[in-house]
Amino acid sequence: MSLLDDVAERDGWRCWVCDEPVDPDMSVNDSRGPSVDSRTADRKAKVVERLAHRGCNSRKGAVQVVVAWPESLYVVEPAPLIAVAERLERKGGREMVGRCPTRKDAQEAADWLVDRFSRLVPGLPVTTAVEAGGGQFLVLVAVGRR
Repeated sequence: MSLLDDVAERDGWRCWVCDEPVDPDMSVNDSRGPSVDSRTADRKAKVVERLAHRGCNSRKGAVQVVVAWPESLYVVEPAPLIAVAERLERKGGREMVGRCPTRKDAQEAADWLVDRFSRLVPGLPVTTAVEAGGGQFLVLVAVGRR
């Protein structure tokens, strides 16, 4: 297996930037084709590879990437996920990433976050929690042990 196949299988053939499916049969020269994005993860110069569409990978060099929350989730004041991921990767700990009106909404957001972080920061052992507070439900993301 190639590096592309290994990374794509681990990431479930989903682009870490846009979270859309990547077609394994598409040409790597096509903007919707698969590519591997590499980045330095920490001060120890650990390199992390993530699957991206060729176009998403190229575009991120010209503009700052924003990982969008799905419109189907009801989250108030959602946190910018790339900044959260970078802080958690650097310092560990936990962060509140949004508020939801119901426990069900919060749990849906928490479940989505675990899946999304698996592609955003592969190998970072992320867990989520939902806590009641102030008449709403807080969604928390933490670095845990795997």
